[in-house]
Amino acid sequence: MECIQSILGQSYADLELIVLNDCSPEPVEKVVRGFSDTRIRYYENEANVGAVRLTDNWNRCVALAEGEYVVIMGDDDRLEPDYLEEFVALMTDYPGLDVYHCRSLIIDDRGEAMRLTPAGPSFERVCDHIWHRLNQWRSQYISDFVYRTDALRNAGGCYTLPLAWGSDDITAYRVCRDKGIARTNKPVFNYRSNGLSITSTGSDLEKMRANLRYAAWLRNFLESYTPHETEHVVYRNLVEQQDRLMLRRKQYTMALSMRRHRIRRCWMWYKHRKEFGLRLRDIFVAAVKTRSLAKLLSN
Repeated sequence: MECIQSILGQSYADLELIVLNDCSPEPVEKVVRGFSDTRIRYYENEANVGAVRLTDNWNRCVALAEGEYVVIMGDDDRLEPDYLEEFVALMTDYPGLDVYHCRSLIIDDRGEAMRLTPAGPSFERVCDHIWHRLNQWRSQYISDFVYRTDALRNAGGCYTLPLAWGSDDITAYRVCRDKGIARTNKPVFNYRSNGLSITSTGSDLEKMRANLRYAAWLRNFLESYTPHETEHVVYRNLVEQQDRLMLRRKQYTMALSMRRHRIRRCWMWYKHRKEFGLRLRDIFVAAVKTRSLAKLLSN
């Protein structure tokens, strides 16, 4: 309910709210019907799809959207009242782009502020965006992006990976490929960090398989992409260091999994080391990182 209230309470009121019920056990329709607002459009899936292919839900919402721009919103997160107003101002400053981004505030289960995601430049091209993200200097979520609806559709919609692990990244890369991305450092999106988020749940092995597909996408992108004149250095760095960068992503995924039952998870990764191209050193590094990662995510 808090999520819906934060959307309907926007200072920029010209919006539509599409609610897609993915066969939830919660009384979603009853909650939605409790809002007497003509801007709401309610739909239901015939069968649950999000548990396996979350991006199918995202893409159905994109297909249903009638507005010029679209935001894919998680049902446990919330928007600041000036979220849309801030993005309209950003679009005025950087007209003609296909994707815009904002800084985020991480909140806990009670809605209390925990920390801010890192700030970034007001504009950057795709290679810079990839470089900073894969070096883990950026945090981002599907709902802190605003996409031009037609551009997102023309790019093939939200990119499908197992558990949508990295889908938000690659979706943004594909849409900002030609024109770049503009950003506001005002944290107008609130991401709720809890035990039910994708980061905290889901099959660890499926997340690692998503990493392999992420690496394959990156390799294909770099082979086919012609960098802008301002991107040559960072493009070369990406080409030369892509294996190192993707290894860091693998280590992060392992470290997340080891926050609980560390010994058991270490053994699991050891058994699957050949499938994922892991060395014993990589598993050890992830285990060492687990303590600092758990502290960061709890603060």
